[in-house]
Formats: sequence, structure tokens, C-alpha cells
Amino acid sequence: MIKVGIVGGTGYTGVELLRLLAQHPEAHVEVITSRSEEGMRVPDMYPNLRGHYDDLAFSVPDVGRLGACDVVFFATPHGVAHSLAGELLATGTRIIDLSADFRLRDADEWSKWYGQAHGAPDLLDQAVYGLPEVNRDAIRQARLIAVPGCYPTATQLGLIPLLEAGLADTSTLIADCKSGVSGAGRGASVGSLLGESSESMKAYTVTGHRHLPEIRQGLQLAAKGPVGLTFVPHLTPMIRGIHATLYATVKDRSVDLQNLFSERYANEPFVDVLPKGSHPETRSVRGSNMCRIAVHRPQDGDLVVVLSVIDNLVKGASGQAVQNMNIALGLEETLGLAHPALMP
Repeated sequence: MIKVGIVGGTGYTGVELLRLLAQHPEAHVEVITSRSEEGMRVPDMYPNLRGHYDDLAFSVPDVGRLGACDVVFFATPHGVAHSLAGELLATGTRIIDLSADFRLRDADEWSKWYGQAHGAPDLLDQAVYGLPEVNRDAIRQARLIAVPGCYPTATQLGLIPLLEAGLADTSTLIADCKSGVSGAGRGASVGSLLGESSESMKAYTVTGHRHLPEIRQGLQLAAKGPVGLTFVPHLTPMIRGIHATLYATVKDRSVDLQNLFSERYANEPFVDVLPKGSHPETRSVRGSNMCRIAVHRPQDGDLVVVLSVIDNLVKGASGQAVQNMNIALGLEETLGLAHPALMP
């Protein structure tokens, strides 16, 4: 049985991680930490987990206890993993970080977008970007895995087939993305209140969202060169879900794009390329680790529109983290993640 530790389990990604691991046949959560909730039992905070974690209580982070685990997940705000990652890696455990602390390869770039100095630049060379559909072989050997963000996951999976094939004009890519309010986290904020977000929709950080450099970094690797990307996120009045509408100019009209996408993801257990003419809905992936994609060429022109949907808390966070754990520990990749989406 795999011994699991979780640092910072009181947010939405933390409780989603607990929910997924509760049904994982090879994993057992030994330690979960929260300085503010020390001593509180997990089911007292999350009643949906009664009967699964009745003997597990939040504790103050302790390197000795966490280091005794086979894998430690960080479900913490940005900047927290920096302070503990080095010590934990020295114990021999693996780290799977759900924050953005190790996603960017450039420490200065990270500092620019996250408003603080990078706390562990010496570990960046060890970090593997945990997008299995691209980095599966590296994940198998990784000791430190950076789980991609939700917008970056949906956007990269939607555009990578075009870029790998050298078909898209890389100077004019557009990602028009919508997210449910859980993407903002569990902390209290006016913008996430029901009276503020319900029956309303808005764009935000149009001049530059912190996920932009992460998306651009991944797309540049796929394109093997510079990428010009316009990324506009929107807040949508739903709890879960990411819907990415992606635009790329593809001048070679002879390429069968449906076949291109189907072949690229034919062996990927968590990417579903829908039949031609489909329009994926966020509800079709709610609670699941699946990314559903449809590709369109309106009026058979040069503009290609790719639709990509995920659950931001599962494939966009905790589910992808468990997928990475399965790969890194040599388990069946779909273990604990094969359940279908919730409907309605």
C-alpha cells in the first residue's frame, strides 16, 4: 500500500484529492497537514468524507512524518512548497506539487508573475512538468512533479496536435477560456459570492493572467519555436469546469484534422476526441479526469476552432496529480480515476 502525505488539505484541491484517494485501491493517506486546523478531524471539515477518513486529523507539517510517506502532495497556495520541498526530497520521498511553484523553468519569470522571489530555484532542474500526454516517460523517473494548471491543461491539450504537426500559424493563437468559480479557491472573496457571480459572466486579467507564461512555455515546446498567444480567461456562473475555445490559422486545407487529433490521442486514457461536428459540454466531464475535445473548421476556411473541456478540480488539478502518482510509482495509470462523469 502506498503511503500518502498531503500538505495543505483544506482547500478545494485538497478535498478533491482526498475524495479520489479514498477510492484508490493502492493508496492510503497517512498524514494531512494544516497549521490553522491542527487537531480537527477530516470528516468534521468535510462531511462527504465520513466513513473514509474518520481517524485522520489535520496536523502541523512535520518533515519526519511526511518524509516517511512514499509520495507527498502539496495542495497549498503558491510559494509554500518552496520552503519544504528540498528537505522532503532529501528524505527520499516523491513530491507532487499542485501549486505553480515548479511549473515555470525560469525563476525570474516565475517571480514576475507571482509577485515574490522564487524560494527554491535550485530545484527547478529536477522538476518535471506533469502533463502525462507529453511527459509520461519523464514522469516515470521524476522525484519532483509540477502538476499543470487548469487553464494550461485544457489549452495545451487542445492545441498541441496542431503545433506538433507544424500546421498552425504560431504567431496568432487565441485561447478564449471560461472557468467555474471553484477555480478561485475556497478562500472568501467578494468576486466569488453567489450574489456577485451568479447570473453574470466576465472576463478578467485580460492584460496578462499568471497562467499565460505556463501555457506559452508548453506550446513553444510543442511548436519547437516561439509562440504568439492571446489568452483571455472568463469567470462563469458554475461551480466546476473549464471550457477552452481555441483558435488557430491552418493554411493547409488538405489535412484531415479529425484524424490528426484522433491519432494523436488514440492511446491516451483521459483524452476523448469527439466525433466530427461535436460540441463538448463541461457537464460531460464533471467529477471525472477526462478532457473532451472537438475540432472544427468553420466554412472549411483557414481558421480552426478547437473546443476543449475539463473539470478544473480533477483533470485540471487533483485528478491529474493522482494520474502522475500512478505513472511515477509504476501503477496502472487509470487506477482510482476510471469513474465516469457526474450527470446531471
